[in-house]
Amino acid sequence: MIPINSKLPGTANTIFSRMTKLANEHNAINLSQGFPDFDTDPQLIELVSSAMHSGFNQYAPMTGLPALRMLISDKTKNLYQGEYNPETEVTITAGGTQALYTAIAACISPGDEVVIFEPAYDSYAAAIKMHGGLVKTYEMLPPDYKIDWDIVKKLFSANTKMIIINTPNNPTGSVLTENDIDALIKLTRGTDILILSDEVYEHIIFDGEKHLSMASYPELRERSFIVGSFGKVLHATGWKTGYCLAPENLMKEFRKVHQFNVFSVNTPMQHAIATYLQDAKKYNELAGFFQEKRDHFRSLMSQTRFNLLPCKGSYFQCVTFDHLSDESDVSLSTRLVTDFGVASVPVSAFFIRNSDHHVLRFCFAKKPETLELAVEKLIKF
Repeated sequence: MIPINSKLPGTANTIFSRMTKLANEHNAINLSQGFPDFDTDPQLIELVSSAMHSGFNQYAPMTGLPALRMLISDKTKNLYQGEYNPETEVTITAGGTQALYTAIAACISPGDEVVIFEPAYDSYAAAIKMHGGLVKTYEMLPPDYKIDWDIVKKLFSANTKMIIINTPNNPTGSVLTENDIDALIKLTRGTDILILSDEVYEHIIFDGEKHLSMASYPELRERSFIVGSFGKVLHATGWKTGYCLAPENLMKEFRKVHQFNVFSVNTPMQHAIATYLQDAKKYNELAGFFQEKRDHFRSLMSQTRFNLLPCKGSYFQCVTFDHLSDESDVSLSTRLVTDFGVASVPVSAFFIRNSDHHVLRFCFAKKPETLELAVEKLIKF
């Protein structure tokens, strides 16, 4: 056997893959992995088919289809008053995760420190480590997962290169507030610290809350990579199509890596999305669509013995069970699959140190009947 010096020793398949595999083995209802179980709009499928039949089957430009980049630029200006040149400051990517990875690869060198907020999407730390960076974590705590910025400031050093934020947050469903934004501006003012802002759930925000994008704040915009995802907007996570926004000097470095990472992204789907999203209702009405699902799921879950945590955005609902069981969240999530037929995700998987606060995450981006059947099973716990 040829030895390999692993860049990620001890890393196995992600928790999402493991829980989905376990759900399939036990024929369980899968509320673990974040994907809808309902179809995307048939109109969008027809647009993809039409693009294929029209001959748009070869490489797209490395930076993405011009019409789609223009649409993203216009959308960002209309929603967040942030101006981005579609030629030099917008790039189409193979999903949000690729955009996150590429931004980290473009900027992080050995010894650079990156501050992340846990629980955090697991690709952040992995990408940082693969490029020799050092991960410094701030642990947010249930029930509200608020940030104490005075403590965050103590994590910063002369080697701090980047801070990664995620709003609305996966897995917690929490969102940044204006107070958080003010603190972030003060913390980074006068520094060379970059911001990588994961905003893939930007349109899935509830109760009249406004999404606070880095694009809205000039002091933050000038230092930020902003990542978006069409998979979340179109209920088509398997298409792996997203984008990145950044000022020209940052995007220049991003594209250097992007061209050798994936080079370009699925051409017919870019054509279809550029046409489909001309109708702004397609993304402006997402919040109401998913709030109905959130409210329905929360109403159903109130019949169980789990305690519901706040959910202000994303399509994930977290619950606590420390009043019900002393077992670990990994143990309980496994038992819910094997004994009760419902898959969730243990939130300890979103912490580098596997901090266990007895919290599980459920995805409610499902058909009503799927959610109802799942809760029928969970009531028995």
